[in-house]
This record gives sequence, C-alpha cells and structure tokens, in this order.
Amino acid sequence: MSAAGFALFDTAIGPCGLAWGPAGLRGVLLPGASAEAMRAQLRRRFGGEEAAPPAAAARIAAFLAGEADDFADLPLDLAPVSAFEAAVYRETRAIPAGETATYGAIAARLGDPHQSRAVGQALGRNPWPIVIPCHRVTGADGKMGGFSAPGGRATKLKLLELEGALAPHALPLFAYAP
Repeated sequence: MSAAGFALFDTAIGPCGLAWGPAGLRGVLLPGASAEAMRAQLRRRFGGEEAAPPAAAARIAAFLAGEADDFADLPLDLAPVSAFEAAVYRETRAIPAGETATYGAIAARLGDPHQSRAVGQALGRNPWPIVIPCHRVTGADGKMGGFSAPGGRATKLKLLELEGALAPHALPLFAYAP
C-alpha cells in the first residue's frame, strides 16, 4: 500500500469504504447513510485523498457476495490502537469463518477471563470490520451481543448467515436469541 488514501466501492450489501496508508489498512466502513456521509467519515477519521481502491476492496466485495476469504494476509496499520486492542483483534482474526467465539473466550485466551467487557469495548472500536471479524463474537449465553457497524445486530446476523455460522449444527442447543 502506498500513501494515505480512501475509497468507496460497491458490494452486495451496499457501498463500503476503505482507508489505507503505507503501513496497511487503516479502516473499513460498512454501508452508511449516504456516499457523501461515508466520504466525510473516511476523510475525518483517516485523512488522505480519495483514490482508486486497492485490491483489498475487491476481496471484501467478493466476501460479501459469498466467497470465502480470511483476509489474514492483509496488512493492518495497528499504530493507532492500544496493545490490548491489538491483542483482541489478533485473537478475533483467528476465529475461522462459519464459527463463533464468546467475548469471555477471547478474554481467557488473553489471560483474564474477567475482561470480557473490555474485549467487547475493544471490538466496538474495531476499525476493520470484516477483516477483523468482530461479527463472529457473541455473548456467553448465545445472544448476538452488539455490533457497532451500521445496521447493528441485523448486519451481524447477515454476516454470520453468509458464513454459515447460523446453521443449526454451528450453534449450541437453544443458544440463538435475537
């Protein structure tokens, strides 16, 4: 990736946005209120000039159309996030498509199972939805939990459905509750 920039691109769920810089992706936006609002948000949060989208945009669009991709090779600019957030994002990125993990399980993998709320807060600030698949993280009781991207839980459910994580064999018995 080169100089800082951002772009909007079309996907099966609506226009998404990407921001990048020399160190990697700086952010991903899921569909928002309008293209102009999304441009303003990308410009305000990440800076740079609007440019042609990098190859990552085509991969995200393909994913949102149903193609599998774990995005593990996409470089991320982690400079703006804390060490704890980076650790949460690393653990979340390791959750395979079609599977889910709980906030508590991620906290336990980080060494303190009582930090599930902090994990949820870090995921609520996730600048890379889809690439860091925060939609794959649920509450311990099987509830979906929050989702800070536009569309909230409905978007989270759509993404989990797309990956096959809502298939009956992928959920614990009686776990799903909207």
